[in-house]
Amino acid sequence: MVINVEAASGSPNENFLKCLYDHSKTPNPVSNVVYTQSNNSFSTILNMHIQNKRFKAAATAKPLAIVTAQRESHVQTTILCAKTHGIQIRIRSGGHDFEGLSYVSDVPYVVLDLFPLYSVDVDISSATAWVEAGATLGQLYYHIYEKSKVHAFPAGVCTSLGTGGHFSGGGYGNLMIKYGLSVDNIIDAKIVDVNGKILDRKSMGEDLFWAIRGGGGANFGVILSWKIKLVPVPAKVTVFTVKKIVEDGAADVLYKWQEVAPNLDKNLFIKAQHLVVDGTKGGKKTVQVAFIGEFLGTIDRLLPLVSKSFPELGLKKSDCIEMPWINSTLYWYDIPTGTPLETLLTAPKEPMTIYFKGKSDYIKKPIPKKALYVIWDKLIESKSMSMQWSPYGGKMAKIPSSATPFPHRAGNLFKILYFLIWTEDGDEANNRYLNISRSFYDLMAPYASNSPRETILNYRDTDIGANHPSNTTSTNIATTYGSKYFKENFDRLVQIKTRVDPLNFFRHEQSIPTKSGN
Repeated sequence: MVINVEAASGSPNENFLKCLYDHSKTPNPVSNVVYTQSNNSFSTILNMHIQNKRFKAAATAKPLAIVTAQRESHVQTTILCAKTHGIQIRIRSGGHDFEGLSYVSDVPYVVLDLFPLYSVDVDISSATAWVEAGATLGQLYYHIYEKSKVHAFPAGVCTSLGTGGHFSGGGYGNLMIKYGLSVDNIIDAKIVDVNGKILDRKSMGEDLFWAIRGGGGANFGVILSWKIKLVPVPAKVTVFTVKKIVEDGAADVLYKWQEVAPNLDKNLFIKAQHLVVDGTKGGKKTVQVAFIGEFLGTIDRLLPLVSKSFPELGLKKSDCIEMPWINSTLYWYDIPTGTPLETLLTAPKEPMTIYFKGKSDYIKKPIPKKALYVIWDKLIESKSMSMQWSPYGGKMAKIPSSATPFPHRAGNLFKILYFLIWTEDGDEANNRYLNISRSFYDLMAPYASNSPRETILNYRDTDIGANHPSNTTSTNIATTYGSKYFKENFDRLVQIKTRVDPLNFFRHEQSIPTKSGN
């Protein structure tokens, strides 16, 4: 596609919109899916996919326009018109970016919304599927189930996640010990590059295909769709939850979990979720650790396995439920048993009403038992902080760290997500809770990885470094956050970025810079 734009004398926004309208002479023009700030539906469309209330404040910068792309040509035109007129674009599929970088900027920008591109085409004969970037994980899981009861895909437990961002950041879930990450099971993709060309794996080349599978697709173009390789699962899987509070010996069980969870049978995944709950003594708070597991097999096979390798858990038959894999996706998302599977197809009708901050860590050595009590005291002090500890091992330890940009492989016992939520409005509350999150993160430093302190891209955190999305991007600042997200893979990502987007059009506060720093 080639767009020739005559010199215009209006503002960049006016010129951008004129460019869109001038190239809307097709039967399905992009002008039909553009929402400007004067449109009555603008706020509804903007807020519909804002998952973090921190970025809904009236003072938060708003896009000049939102393009809800319904066709590949809408994406192409938006890129070319934005590039021509000096407008940045933010690319949104599910809106779950922890720091809102997919829909917020401090410079003139438009949001390119991909949620209308949500088709899922499953081919069971080849055990593959093409998934558009706006499709949610719930939609993907459901459409796999429509075609097969013994296939699945390794991805997250939050079923409202958009596949565009989730996969391009790595994509992990409770199948990763058996099958690895989402990016380890992607075999092709379609992307619109900075020149408006649609490329597949063959035409983009292996370097760019490598980069978008874990290096953040929005750094290099706009992901249209992924071709994924489905994985086999049994007709029935077993899920369970065993809860322990501090007073009931949670420390003993959790310490043992650190030792065994990465070395369990590859069909067994057990996550440790930490929550502040009411204690048994006069309203005093305590910490509950829920050991939530999934076994790719039956209860009768699971129980002796756990009894031998992790008897401290005390798993009983009454703790376990057998169900088809598709039903387990609802269980993991804490949706009540018996909820219709069609729930996976629908996004929440109401925008999120909570504020939150997320951070992450990687742990390479068991955290001492004494330290667990210190950590839990801090957790209670925070009031609404939670932690999710997800084990590594299995397939994750066998895939080389350079196989994709996602480097966090062998040597990690588990990953931690720190998640702090609050409902109070206002800057004072935001700052107070953000400081609580940072203080907790500082407390965990002695137990976390170092040089660098590793962080997962799927849990975006601008505390670890951020550029201003102006005309230049500091390579020094980018190296600070880039080394934490990508470790030794960062340099290769910079080289690829420099080649495919030399003028650094696709950029944001934590984007991959070009080699020159432009």
